[in-house]
Amino acid sequence: MEPTPDRPSLQDIWPDATCYGCGPSNPRGLHIKSYWSDDGAEVVCKFEPRHEHNAGFPNVMYGGLIASLMDCHSIWTAIAWAYRKEGRPHGSPPSISYVTGTLTVKFLKPTHLDVPAVLRARVTGSEGKRATVHCDLYSGEEKTAEATVTAFRFAMDKALGAGG
Repeated sequence: MEPTPDRPSLQDIWPDATCYGCGPSNPRGLHIKSYWSDDGAEVVCKFEPRHEHNAGFPNVMYGGLIASLMDCHSIWTAIAWAYRKEGRPHGSPPSISYVTGTLTVKFLKPTHLDVPAVLRARVTGSEGKRATVHCDLYSGEEKTAEATVTAFRFAMDKALGAGG
């Protein structure tokens, strides 16, 4: 299923976020937009690569960019999953946030620049403040990379020094 951009993306709850990969307020960022699939089984993101995202070879995406896309998309999957697990509207206070503990990427095939990349992620396990997310990246119809992210939940107000 393709993302449905006629509704707000998961990232839209933090309009002032400046993350390079997913922050709406980073003027030079990637501005990825993640959405629950229509059946609610996974979180999906469509990314339009540009020529400057190349790996030094014609029509091949840079591996560091692939890792960044998978990292940000997986963290947003963990956040959205946690809101659903708690039966809360996405973005409702207090904010739920996760950070990356580990990111393991397997590059399976070259990811092309001349077709959209589609990321599909789902939480595959959780224990306490830890969530494990599996993410696949497709170039057209071909799966070109897969990642496992261990995400850790944290209280944003405490992490930023507000509210002790």
